[in-house]
Amino acid sequence: MLIKRIITASVLAFLIALAVFKLPMEYFSLLIGFITLLAAWEWAKLTSLNSTIFRVLFLVLLITPMLGIHFWTQILELVAQLTDWPDVRDYSGILEWFVIPPVLFWILVMILIRNTPTNVLKLQFKTRYKLLIGWFVLLSAWMFLSRLRALYGSEMTMYFLILIWIADIAAYFTGKKWGTIKLSPEISPGKTVAGLYGALVSGLICAVVLSLIYGFQIMIAADFVVLSTLTVLISIYGDLFVSVVKRQCGAKDSGTLLPGHGGVLDRIDSLIAAIPFFYACICLVYRQVS
Repeated sequence: MLIKRIITASVLAFLIALAVFKLPMEYFSLLIGFITLLAAWEWAKLTSLNSTIFRVLFLVLLITPMLGIHFWTQILELVAQLTDWPDVRDYSGILEWFVIPPVLFWILVMILIRNTPTNVLKLQFKTRYKLLIGWFVLLSAWMFLSRLRALYGSEMTMYFLILIWIADIAAYFTGKKWGTIKLSPEISPGKTVAGLYGALVSGLICAVVLSLIYGFQIMIAADFVVLSTLTVLISIYGDLFVSVVKRQCGAKDSGTLLPGHGGVLDRIDSLIAAIPFFYACICLVYRQVS
């Protein structure tokens, strides 16, 4: 199983890295949108939405705002090219403020899972509310990953992805080696406190390496250390959040599309929680540098 996981993860990482650096923005956004829709299909299944027609309708309700956001970003970039605007990031309008609700949502999820995991597992929502939550978290994840690539470039996008991937790897192996105390046994018996610390340390190391590569000033480097460590922390609780949903419906994995990993949602659960927070902090760091 481990060999299968490594092969699948390596192939996916190579393809995603290729997309980040080689695809034009509109095609990258389209690719991320397709992955998001695959995850949305799995989410609908986890909410016990068994009707194919209603699942398709759920995807349509997700596609519609995605198209609107995509074209608005494209228009801003076009206007910036045709005028003397110094930087389109300074004129991205109300879309930047949309990052606040998902950041607050994931902080609340982290607090609840950390302090009352049993009560979280007992929460019962109607299917329509579960769909609304899925719509919200998946749309925001797609939106801010796309905007990170469009407004802050391929290198920053790749750094975010590497940060989460390395944290996942560090959590897995440190948990296997030293994990004795469970992080949240009610929700995910496999996750340990040692794995959590391993992931956090990996985030710190990633930030230090990035700071050395780009020669950041001390204050900017410190910001990146805090940003990266907190991003990793929230990503862990994104994983636990999806585990709550799977456990409530009695599913081990969200799907079977990825050998050794389960479904698409199983592979991106950390990313969907981390990207709004990372994007918000990058906006603040960028303004500090400017």
